[in-house]
Amino acid sequence: MRDFPSCFGENGVQVADSSSPSTGRTAQNSVTCVYQCRLSGISCLITVTWTKNLMGQGLSVGIDDSSSQCLCKFDIKPWVFSKRRGCKNLEVDASIIDIHWDLSSAKFGSGPEPLEGFYLAVVFNQEMVLLLGDLRKEAYRKINAAPVASKASFIAKREHIFGKKFYGVKAQLCNRGQMHDITIECDTVGINDPWLVIRIDSKSVMQVKHLRWKFRGNHTILVDGLPVEVFWDVHNWLFGNVMGSAVFMFQTCLSAEKSWAGQSISDPCVLSWSCSQGFTDSQLQGLGFSLILYAWKNE
Repeated sequence: MRDFPSCFGENGVQVADSSSPSTGRTAQNSVTCVYQCRLSGISCLITVTWTKNLMGQGLSVGIDDSSSQCLCKFDIKPWVFSKRRGCKNLEVDASIIDIHWDLSSAKFGSGPEPLEGFYLAVVFNQEMVLLLGDLRKEAYRKINAAPVASKASFIAKREHIFGKKFYGVKAQLCNRGQMHDITIECDTVGINDPWLVIRIDSKSVMQVKHLRWKFRGNHTILVDGLPVEVFWDVHNWLFGNVMGSAVFMFQTCLSAEKSWAGQSISDPCVLSWSCSQGFTDSQLQGLGFSLILYAWKNE
């Protein structure tokens, strides 16, 4: 969780800088999902990262406690024809964490995250803490584990998207929420007064004009009846390195309208995006869901 944006803290939103020009474009094709769960009564975060490069698909699973202390981490290096099925046993404080995966029949789209035909399971002391994928029956049949009473909650996702003028992604904006089509439209090439439009399910939900003056900001929209705070930072597109990305964050929280009432988009605290702290137990209680999009311009 050290390179993933934290939720709302006393210093506003904090987002890791993933726009360094030294980072290769192929390495940026990754999707990171964060789940909150409990292990022996302790609140923990499970981070699942799917990657894709010229070598093939890769997978990483990390488990952090509520103080962002890494309990364990397991990596499956990019594969082409191997390592698509297996199990890894990890010992943490005299307890056993088992990670099971079967990606032998997985189907992928253009991104690194599998769409169907797979399962990924995290088992703690023979209890199924997290189970991803559509092959749930196959997972329970092959893994000797009982489901836990409280299921893991999907609380955050970070994804890299690519385009020239339009940037699109399918995403949920809350745990077990409805899937939406999110489209970001922004053309900054050869335009004196660039603007930004965000659409959800083809409906325009916000528009930012005079983008050179408002290259960072936030705005509240309503999705599925819930307030969603949208933050944007397109400085790299307008003034930065051509290899830099713009950053968009969609934050759902039941108390969002109270947390941000009266704060100006020019408030430096609101716009202070860095990676100085991780999730904490107290922050998670009012977190809702965070979707972070790094938008990269294709040459």
